Amino acid sequence: MKGYPTVRVLWYVSNILLVVSLGFVIYSAGWEFSTRSYLKGFSDAVIPYSHDPEQKIEAILAWMQNGAARHNAQDPNTIDGRNPEDTLNYHQLLEVCGTATNAFVNLAQSGGLRARRLLLLDKNGLSKHVVVETLVDNRWIVVDPAFHSILRLTTGRPATLEDLRKPEIFRAATQSIPNYSSIYSYESAVHIRLERIPLIGKFLRRYFDFIWPSWEVSINWTLLLERKSFAMLVLSILLLCFALAVRLFLSWYCFSKFGIVRVRLRDKLTRAGEVLLSNSQ
Repeated sequence: MKGYPTVRVLWYVSNILLVVSLGFVIYSAGWEFSTRSYLKGFSDAVIPYSHDPEQKIEAILAWMQNGAARHNAQDPNTIDGRNPEDTLNYHQLLEVCGTATNAFVNLAQSGGLRARRLLLLDKNGLSKHVVVETLVDNRWIVVDPAFHSILRLTTGRPATLEDLRKPEIFRAATQSIPNYSSIYSYESAVHIRLERIPLIGKFLRRYFDFIWPSWEVSINWTLLLERKSFAMLVLSILLLCFALAVRLFLSWYCFSKFGIVRVRLRDKLTRAGEVLLSNSQ
């Protein structure tokens, strides 16, 4: 690429980006593997393997309410609510609906359940409470980790979001839960609150709903938004894909515009090996 300094700089930058992104992928994969291993061991100690899904949920809630002694931080603001090890081990975090939900989802996922966060919104679109939806018998039932309860119909059957949107069912399902506030109603509920993004949040929801109506439930946004190791792994993979795309584009552009053929890395290694072998002889 002699005579094309700009192209050489772009190649060096793309190579650096590729190496950095690959390093991030390796690091984040190790971090996520370590997190999953920790959660698997934790869930195995809490959730009996032979139990059915509803019994597993009850086991998690019982542990959250009556588990072993937990840490108490002098300053709760220093605790990382997106770190599963913290949410599972600090008493203060298990008392807050958001971080209690994160702890429940992490344990449930590790125990073989499908679970996702559900945000209850007020009239202004602000989050007023956070609960969990868990898949049981092909129904997404509502679990409230902060109150250690599965919300149920009068028949005893676990309630779904659609059930709880009816005021009479909501009252019947929550009247036996001590101190359960009536403001935690389910008329407005989302899995990810795009409205937190200034100016464009509402427009993004309308756009996504138009091009992909099931986007909010097709992906488990809870892990992506609330588990740092998983979020970093996903972002690093996307960065690696971007770096590879940049290199492919540069290769095509240099060949089509300047007739420059990129020498592949494996070809360089092959030539280096041939030179090394010839010198040794």
